[in-house]
Amino acid sequence: MSVPVPTEPTQKWRFALLLLAVVLIVVVPAALLRNASIDSVQAMEQVNHSQQVEAQSYALTYDLRNIEAAALAISAGVDAPGLRGRIEESHARIRPALDTLQALTRDNPQQQVRIGILRANVELRMDEVDRILAGTSNAAGVERLVTRYPIRGIAAEIVGEERALLARRTAVAEKTRERAGLLRWGAVLAQLALLGTVMFFAVRQLAARTRAERSTQRASARAAVMLETVREPIVLADEGLRVVMYNAAFAELFGVEGNAVGKPLAEVGNAAWDDEEVLRRLGDVIGRDRELWDFERRQETADGNERVMLINARRMSLPDSEDDAVLVTASDISAQKASEQQIRELNRQLEGKVEQVSDVNRELEAFSYSVSHDLRAPLRHIAGFSDKLGRQLGDDVDEKSRHYLDVIAGSARRMSALIDDLLVYSRLGRSALRLQVLDLQSMVHDTRSMLDANAHADNPDHVIHWKIGQMPVLVGDENMLRQVWLNLLGNAVKYSARSEPAEIEVSHDHEADGSHRFSIRDNGAGFDMAYAGKLFGVFQRLHAASEFSGTGIGLASVKRVITRHEGRVWAESEPGKGAIFHFTLPATLEPTNSKSTPTA
Repeated sequence: MSVPVPTEPTQKWRFALLLLAVVLIVVVPAALLRNASIDSVQAMEQVNHSQQVEAQSYALTYDLRNIEAAALAISAGVDAPGLRGRIEESHARIRPALDTLQALTRDNPQQQVRIGILRANVELRMDEVDRILAGTSNAAGVERLVTRYPIRGIAAEIVGEERALLARRTAVAEKTRERAGLLRWGAVLAQLALLGTVMFFAVRQLAARTRAERSTQRASARAAVMLETVREPIVLADEGLRVVMYNAAFAELFGVEGNAVGKPLAEVGNAAWDDEEVLRRLGDVIGRDRELWDFERRQETADGNERVMLINARRMSLPDSEDDAVLVTASDISAQKASEQQIRELNRQLEGKVEQVSDVNRELEAFSYSVSHDLRAPLRHIAGFSDKLGRQLGDDVDEKSRHYLDVIAGSARRMSALIDDLLVYSRLGRSALRLQVLDLQSMVHDTRSMLDANAHADNPDHVIHWKIGQMPVLVGDENMLRQVWLNLLGNAVKYSARSEPAEIEVSHDHEADGSHRFSIRDNGAGFDMAYAGKLFGVFQRLHAASEFSGTGIGLASVKRVITRHEGRVWAESEPGKGAIFHFTLPATLEPTNSKSTPTA
């Protein structure tokens, strides 16, 4: 199973998404935590601010009370030691306290108004205290100021306002702390989720890489096994024509011992590759990206024999390097070359045989000429003189002499017919095929008409029932195929002459390979299938000449014609039950756009 390896664009997108996740889960929570921390610090500062205002207000009230109490004591005539010093210390703290309150409440206009009123009242009351200390006023004046210029209520309002602000600020600070805590825990969980996701994808990527490495190793192992299994010598060389790798067939054929990787190709295999032409062509392949096809060279192999090698080479890229290499295959065609030499020798011998056959054919032609001319003259003399002898003897010739004369004349006629059939048989084998489009339907009907006429002339009472099926249109030699139909249909008529009525059926069908099969069936004498092997031989007869006439050459002529048309012929029969003769013609003899003629 192949493992998909992420492409470079996919890896870039994954890296970008990882960076975005880091920004969202690490940087954003850090920024939010920082803001929350700032808000928390600001809330704490505001709480401290409110507490400072409250403390300062209480301190100011305390100093005023301390001064007023001391002033009342002095006005009452109690001038205890240290009272005036305590008044001076408190008096010295009052104005800075007012300034501090003024500064602390600068962001609160209402508090600024209250502190302004407080400052005015404090100033008036401090003036009255100064008059008491100077002796120009008494305790009643102080009591009037306390009633007219109150301080405690205003201080209470300032403190109340700050306490309200403190409560609100404390609530805001608490919410800020809670929000910061939640954000902190959320950031932690998100970071843990990111870490888990990164670990998941890292483990997945590692597993995928491991599977890819295993798949690559298995593919390399398969390639190595296939390379070692190939029986054709293969070697891979780098740009310097140094061996990168080779298979076992290369090492076995060229006798490579040890590890030849890294060695120059010219030094491998007992310098079998140290050929200037071969090295130059391989250099062109690696340097100019040319291809070397079927370069024939003789090389000496490890067994010491010189073999004819067919070298092919092409440039290819190495998967583990940026350099190119040249892949070289060497095929041993020594046996093929030997076979070609043997074929040439056989062709030479065949040419001699053809010449011999031509000589034999010429001799046969001479023999045919001699038969057709030289032998016919004596036959004509024998037939002619036997006829003259019969006429000369006239009616005085006895029965025995008449029989002798009839035998002489019949034998001469039989010899003449035999010579004619031999000449036809010889021409069927020697003459060239004159192929043309033939309507076999018309050819069969013409042959049938001629045979019907001859049969009626010999025996007017004999009845023949013909059944002729649909015949195709084919390409063939008209004279030869007409001779086939004449012989086969003539035999059917001849051997069914004693059957009354005679039944002859002619049919056509197709074989499994598409060829045409023709069948001629009769209800005649038939023959014993034990002698079927002799049926198509020259001068081979299965019936005596006294039973059925004939020379024994007709079926031999049929076989010769069918064989020359690349078909075959055979027969099936039983004695007394008729016979079926079959012959085939190949589908290649069909004419283009041919149409069969319907049965008449």
